[in-house]
Amino acid sequence: MDPLALIEDYLSDQENGMKNLITGFLNQVMLAEALQQAGAAQYERTDARKAHRNGYKDRSLKTRYGETILRKPQFRELPFETQVFGRYARVEKALVNAIVESYLQGVSTRKIQEIVSHLGIDQLSPASVSRMAKNLDDQVQAFFLRPIEQAIPYLFVDASYYKIRDGARYVTKAVLVVAGVRDDGYREILGARITDCENEEFWSGMFEELNERGLTGVQLVVSDGHTGIQKATEAAFLGASWQMCQVHCTRAVLRNIPRKHQKEVVEGLKEAYGNEQRLQELADDLNAGGYRKAANTIERFLPGLMSYTAFPKPHGKRLRTTNMVERVNRELKRRTKVVGVFPNEESLLRLVGSILMDINEEWVTGRRYLTMEKE
Repeated sequence: MDPLALIEDYLSDQENGMKNLITGFLNQVMLAEALQQAGAAQYERTDARKAHRNGYKDRSLKTRYGETILRKPQFRELPFETQVFGRYARVEKALVNAIVESYLQGVSTRKIQEIVSHLGIDQLSPASVSRMAKNLDDQVQAFFLRPIEQAIPYLFVDASYYKIRDGARYVTKAVLVVAGVRDDGYREILGARITDCENEEFWSGMFEELNERGLTGVQLVVSDGHTGIQKATEAAFLGASWQMCQVHCTRAVLRNIPRKHQKEVVEGLKEAYGNEQRLQELADDLNAGGYRKAANTIERFLPGLMSYTAFPKPHGKRLRTTNMVERVNRELKRRTKVVGVFPNEESLLRLVGSILMDINEEWVTGRRYLTMEKE
């Protein structure tokens, strides 16, 4: 590491220069750790040596200045341990666990075997996988059962779907994520469950659990059009309103519109959202045009399409859709796709929970999502 070169990098490009500085520094930290753990410098002849060096392995590490590629020392006789990052990050552990579980239970394909080999974990035993799973399960359970310490005026609900092995069959199940915006304007992941049914009983149980953990102050619940959510909202959060996600409403309407007319209807909906009279007029026009099912869809959701207008106008863009939690679900899909089919529900929840913990940490320490009126 040439200090002068790092200074020149920093002066010409501060962000990239800082990234290079961090990379160089952390590589030096790991070299010092390798020296301590080996008991001798590289090529040094001494009876105090505990291990021999075996090259390096590239490892990525995300920092505020971007992703860095570090050179992690390797030993022949024992694993190298570093404080720069654990042997596996939490999400990486959950991902590896899901892959290896699939591999050991016969779910794996040639692709999975290649991944296992690439990760260097083909020698992991069932006992190792079980220990890793137990540690992760404890962390995920603690996260999902933690007290909710601040009032949550805005609650968002959405689902993503995954394939899980069920005996000799492969079935699709939903992971439903509940997130909220706190009364200080920051976002928080509140809970997640795996289910194959979204009826009122399920949602009542989910909301009751959130209330038991300390959820208070709910004024608006934003979701898709499942009637179970609407009814459970009325029972669990007295005085709260339900908002139908405008994106989900548009999709529901378009299911009953021929493709050649869909663009026109989408434009009509965009202009009508936020205006109850205009929405009713659009429904009447669709009915007159022979699209009765599409008209009925608008009228069925109409009471829930206007709720967001009762809240501060600057919040409206955030409250009229489930986009906040849909982005979470897209990230879950992106980071779990390598697994393909999960061997069981436990494996899926373990990985999803680990990813949600990471997202939550970014949310509560990152930028404020909404500026609340009391401020």
